[in-house]
Amino acid sequence: MGSSRSLTASAIAAILLAAGTTSAQSFTIANGQIFTPGLVIVNAPQPGTPLGGEFIEVALDVTANGRLPLPPYPEDSPSMIHKIDIFLSSYDAGRNFTITNGTASLLGDALGNIMEQEPGSTVKHVKWVWPACLAGDGVQADNKDRGTYNVSIRQSFRLNGQDHYTVFDLPISVTNSIPPSLTRPPCDELDNDLLTPEEIAASSDETVGILFAPGDATVVETVLNGAATRRAGLGWAAAGLALGWMMYL
Repeated sequence: MGSSRSLTASAIAAILLAAGTTSAQSFTIANGQIFTPGLVIVNAPQPGTPLGGEFIEVALDVTANGRLPLPPYPEDSPSMIHKIDIFLSSYDAGRNFTITNGTASLLGDALGNIMEQEPGSTVKHVKWVWPACLAGDGVQADNKDRGTYNVSIRQSFRLNGQDHYTVFDLPISVTNSIPPSLTRPPCDELDNDLLTPEEIAASSDETVGILFAPGDATVVETVLNGAATRRAGLGWAAAGLALGWMMYL
């Protein structure tokens, strides 16, 4: 493991420990991709990244690196993505914002079905405008809403004839500058009840491990043009594989 990757993991841990977080769990990164318990692979953001600007962008590979075709799927396909929901949540701030739950809000503050955007692209770029309460710069004592968050990715999918629902939390830091604007949506309109880690774990299929990382031989069974196909792993070398730390916020 290269020193730069080790330093990255240490920096992530320092950011999250400074925020007073607990309940660490490992995550897997290779060649800049973050692997999840599901068919989705995260290309961005990287764990622990300080974010700001006009919006947050979450880039998701929705083909398991080429193993799964893009929708629409045949009804009898043994593997498919049913739905992807994304939330931005923080136990420190007591917030759980909807980025997308499959249905766009009237003003577009919450996004619609991300599987329907960018037709033909294997990577979906989810761009979500920061809500008003996150505007600011740095860590501000008078704004408890800024700080450390999880990008919580909820996947409902079928893999080789079995349906699953999993939750994957990716830590980020909302500390870079976010300019105030009258067009930013009110935070309370996007906020939801914040579930405990125990409630989230109970709803998630804990039998699904991290999939499609280097060395994983998982085969994806699909139906293409009426014929069954089996797409195996890419046979990547383990070089570039790194372990970091992800904290529940």
